[in-house]
Order: sequence, then C-alpha cells, then structure tokens
Amino acid sequence: MRRVAFLLAVGLSVPGLADAQVLQPSDAVTGPYVAGGLGLNLLPDTRAATQSDAAQQLRNLGIYQNGSVSFDPGFAGVLSLGWGFGNGLRAEVEGNFRRNDLEGAGGFTGAGRLSIGGQQDTYGVMANLLLDLGSFGPVVPYVGAGLGYAVTDWRNMRLTGSAAGVRLHATGTDGRFAFQGIAGFAFPLDFLPGAALTAEYRFFGTLGPNLPIRAENAATGARLAGGSIETDNYNHSVLLGIRYAFNGVPPAPPPAPPAPAPSAVRTFLVFFDWDRADLTERARQIIAEAALNARRAGGSTRIEVAGHADRSGTPEYNQRLSQRRADQVAGELVRNGVDRGDIAITAFGETRPLVATADGVREPQNRRVEIVLR
Repeated sequence: MRRVAFLLAVGLSVPGLADAQVLQPSDAVTGPYVAGGLGLNLLPDTRAATQSDAAQQLRNLGIYQNGSVSFDPGFAGVLSLGWGFGNGLRAEVEGNFRRNDLEGAGGFTGAGRLSIGGQQDTYGVMANLLLDLGSFGPVVPYVGAGLGYAVTDWRNMRLTGSAAGVRLHATGTDGRFAFQGIAGFAFPLDFLPGAALTAEYRFFGTLGPNLPIRAENAATGARLAGGSIETDNYNHSVLLGIRYAFNGVPPAPPPAPPAPAPSAVRTFLVFFDWDRADLTERARQIIAEAALNARRAGGSTRIEVAGHADRSGTPEYNQRLSQRRADQVAGELVRNGVDRGDIAITAFGETRPLVATADGVREPQNRRVEIVLR
C-alpha cells in the first residue's frame, strides 16, 4: 500500500509540469475560499503492541503480546477555509474525519483464531500550505503539506482468542501531532467563475496513538488486567471535491469612455487675380483668420494648403502657378505664427476646378488656394 501511495504521489506531481503555463489571473485563487472533499480512505495493516499489565498478563497466558490489525476500506472527508494570495500560493485551515472498520488481526501467537469487531475513527484540525503549479490546459495541478492535531478513537475494538479464552477490549481516544502531504488537480469551471472541481491524494499520519486496553475473560467478561496498546496511524485518502473562491467573479469592466466627437473641418478660400500669385489685402485677412483658428487648436490641427488654377493657360504652366500660390499662402500662415511643420502643401494645377469650364476660360473661382483645418 505504501508503494502504491508513493507511485500515486509521483504520478500526480511529475507528468506534464515542464509544459505547464504560467498561472493565469482567471485561474489563480485570490482572497477567501472554501473547499470540501469526500472519498476513499485506506488504513494499512497497523501494529498493535500491548503495554504494561496487559502485556504481562498475555505472556502469563502464553500469548505473545504484540500483533497487528487490518482494516476495511473506509471513507474520509475534509472541509477547508482558506485564502489565496493571487500568485498560486494558498493557506488554509482544515477539519477532517476518517473511519475504517476492523477487518482482521494477526500475531498474538498462542491466542488461537481471533474473532474481531469495532472501528477506528480519526478526526483533527490541520493548517495547510498549498501551491498551484500553473495552468496545464484546463487543469491546474497543486501540491501542499499540513501540520496539526488529530484524535484517534477506537470504538469498541475487540480481539478474542479462541485458544486462551481471553478477549482484548480497547475503547478510548488519544490525541497526537498530525501531518500530511497533498497532491491534486483542480478543474476550473468556466460557467461558474470562482468554482473548481478537485481530485487529490493525501497521505495523512499521526504520531503513534497510545490507547487504553483491558484483558478480560471472554466467557464471563471479568477483568484480568489493564494497560494500553500502542499502534500506528497512517492513512491514504483519495478525494473528489469542490472549491469556491468568493471573489472569483471578475468585476465588470468600467464603461468605455465616449468616443471623442469628430473635430470640425474648416475651410478657408483665398482667391487670386488672373495669372498672379501675390496676395491681396483681403487674402491676407482670410489667411490671418485661418492662422488664428489653427493656433487656438494648440497644435492638434492638421493644416492642408492646396493650390489651384483656371484653364486659361497650359496645364504645365498652371501646375507651376498653383504651386507658387500655395507657397505664398503657406508663407503667410508662418508669418502669422503657424509652425511650418504643421502645414502640408499640395498643388493641383487646373485638375480640380471649383467651377467646370472649357479649356482656355478665365474663371475667378478656380484661381484659388484652399486652407483646410482638420
């Protein structure tokens, strides 16, 4: 049984851990949680060494005073209250209970065939420290250890030897220092944030209990001697359970800030005389107004300056003329306090007329520069 327990522990703690991922915030336990588990408890063959007068009486009757007892598979249950630190480390306080019925006995040479009865209960309180090892797909393996105090309770334990007519009767309790090792898996439930199913193995033991025992006449019940019996108490438990972290429900995300209102686009038109690129007084006023609006925006405004021409000249000449007009307007913006690096200059020649005309027509509205503030 101890070999099986060892293999179980190794199997729980090694496979796949090298590929484990860093524990995600959604899987890490943070804050208070409760956990519980129920399952199978195996109690290996236990030595039973009678002490004091009981041992002497058995020797006087020709019975070897030491033997062993075995137990049927029983059950175990645990209930824990803990705290997760958000980084995989958890601390908890646990209450536990285990029960196994007496199955048989051996040793006590000279007693003949032994008839048996009774059960062993163990209950205690433990302080545990556990570590979640990381996310491995949908599984979070963990290991832990605990120290505490547990009471071993022999309830009407009876060993009756057919040869000597002597019955050993033990009923009583003894509290001892307890210890345990834990290895398991948690399976977080996506549909219930904060909850996880658990499957784990626990090795639980105590220092050797020393329980009261008396030797009595099997036929009459008369007391022959009294003393104590010292035993072992090592348990192997396989438990299925559930854990719930109270703050496992993520807080609702804050509402998204409202989208900024689209900035208003403002356009200023500067017109030119035919075949000219110099600025009129009215043109300078319009450019000054555009510069004032740009400065008020504090540098967050993109300024586009686009030059145009009518169709009264050749396309090549009109392209150069629209460029000179755009450069004049950009220079005036700079003189009015606009950063040159904030200005994008484009020349379109006669390709984008404001008023469509035939080739060679002098159209005043097409001789322009557009200042666009975005």
